[in-house]
Amino acid sequence: MTSLLSISELKKAARNHSSVEAELHVQIERLTRKDTSNGKPFYEIVLRDATESMTLRAWTDTDAFEACGSLQNGDFVAVIGSFQNNGSFGLDAKGWEIRELANELIEALLEGTPERRALLELASEKITAAVASIGDSRIKALCDQFLSQYGPRFRRAAAARGNHHARRGGLLEHTSRMMECALSLCEVYPEINRDLMIAGVLFHDTGKLWETCPPERGFGIETELRGELLGHLSIGIELVNTLWRDLPKENWETLTPSSEEVRLHLLHLVAAHHGQLEFGSPILPKTPEAALLHFIDNIDARMEMFFASYEATSQNGGGRPVTMEWVRPLGVAPVTPLPTCHPGLSEPISEDLFFSLAKTPAKK
Repeated sequence: MTSLLSISELKKAARNHSSVEAELHVQIERLTRKDTSNGKPFYEIVLRDATESMTLRAWTDTDAFEACGSLQNGDFVAVIGSFQNNGSFGLDAKGWEIRELANELIEALLEGTPERRALLELASEKITAAVASIGDSRIKALCDQFLSQYGPRFRRAAAARGNHHARRGGLLEHTSRMMECALSLCEVYPEINRDLMIAGVLFHDTGKLWETCPPERGFGIETELRGELLGHLSIGIELVNTLWRDLPKENWETLTPSSEEVRLHLLHLVAAHHGQLEFGSPILPKTPEAALLHFIDNIDARMEMFFASYEATSQNGGGRPVTMEWVRPLGVAPVTPLPTCHPGLSEPISEDLFFSLAKTPAKK
């Protein structure tokens, strides 16, 4: 029976089965006609949805080859076939078909699965609630103005082209997780300026709205000229300044600390959040808030890379692999995590359940 799956779900299913009959609703990110070493033409097609990307090849003796001749980059398509995990080469498919997707199915694809929509809605609610709790009227007005003016773009931007949260909506996920961490740590360290911290989390990667943002109708992580030439730190600084200039400033003269100090401290958070000069920050973190923002950003990115590594790892010889594939940004090959103790569980567990339990907190 053929199931409608996302690319992420397909990769997960192929990890546990020799073959998976599936239908994918995806967008063509890149379609390239190439030749083999002996001169035979084929198409290499990179497909992407809201979760991940994958690559297939259409050979001359298949129906897919002929169909690819009438397709182009950006087209939305349905891909149906029998998929299997081809070791280090990743997913492959036999006898697969490809056809253009109907408009109503395109709209559903762009919205994401119900689970994905719920996840992003929850992330948005957490960010909005944090902003609503800001006490400094200047900082709150700045955050509200950003969400009002750039909300749709913010909700679809990716957090990166690779490494972590490299998907439509990824920046919203990343920012939400960071916001939860920041609010928790503000309880531990009450000396931290909570209002400034919330704004720093919200604005730290806003330059990526022009550096790694898919189009309204698409999943490809595109770069605008602004992002390519300036980078997201410079754009984030410019954005904060632009929004700040446009705010009504009645009664600001009576507020302390001064509005200029508030603006400069927020700009410092955006400028210093990479933490090190060699990583692109023009200045090192010089305030507790700046240091905390850098560490929170790094924590969430690294946790995402660990969890993505576990999700992507194929079974090796039928058992749970102890060591995953090398993850370059982490500088290690991650090791299988230790599951939380669940006293009532005595039977052998599947790999999927194992990794799920590894991320599940124990009941107190």
